[in-house]
Amino acid sequence: MSKTKVLGVLGGMGPAATLDFLTKVQAYTPAKTDQDHLRVLVDINPQVPDRNDVFAKPGPVLAEMALGLRNSGAQVLAIACNTAHAYGDLVSRASGLPLIDMISTAATAARDTGAKRAGVLGTKQAVKLYREYIAAQGMSLVTLPSDQQEAFMALLYRIKGGDTGPEARAAMAELAQGLVAEGAEAIIAGCTEVPLVLAKDDVRKPLLDAGDLLARRCVNVCLGLEPAPTVDA
Repeated sequence: MSKTKVLGVLGGMGPAATLDFLTKVQAYTPAKTDQDHLRVLVDINPQVPDRNDVFAKPGPVLAEMALGLRNSGAQVLAIACNTAHAYGDLVSRASGLPLIDMISTAATAARDTGAKRAGVLGTKQAVKLYREYIAAQGMSLVTLPSDQQEAFMALLYRIKGGDTGPEARAAMAELAQGLVAEGAEAIIAGCTEVPLVLAKDDVRKPLLDAGDLLARRCVNVCLGLEPAPTVDA
């Protein structure tokens, strides 16, 4: 495995979601011994300013994290947070390293289901990012009504606080079914906390876990099974 790339992960947004992502990276790596696994450098930094606060400034912190990962030996980066991809270009420029984009990866997967309308469970900023990528795939985006979007945000912070019980699971499933009722033919779990409480059996349409898709792609890139993204000058 000496020829594999070293993966750097910007995490901690939130910590449980990052650990879930790392578990998926490990699970998707074809390994028979310890030495067959990828080397992964992780910065789990819960102190990144809230990506959903319009007055917060997470960009410089994310750029510093990316630079630190590069200096520690990372050769390719991933961000274990959908909303933080709003600062993806800054992360890549600051580090000079390719970033495997979770939003692009999930949008492409939604297209590959054959869906023409994709629904996204995510923060307002994440939905804004998905809108662009979904449109680029020739699909339309289905979003939650404003009151349900507010309910999603409240639920999101409950999950970040450790509430992954039956009530949280039922509430997330109801939101997902609301997107289906609005015409979504595929649902993207566009926040890394969503899969902590939502399973494929909870939704009548294909459910795409953006973090799971990112983990698979990270493994493929690090093993050389697909090319790393290019870095803009």
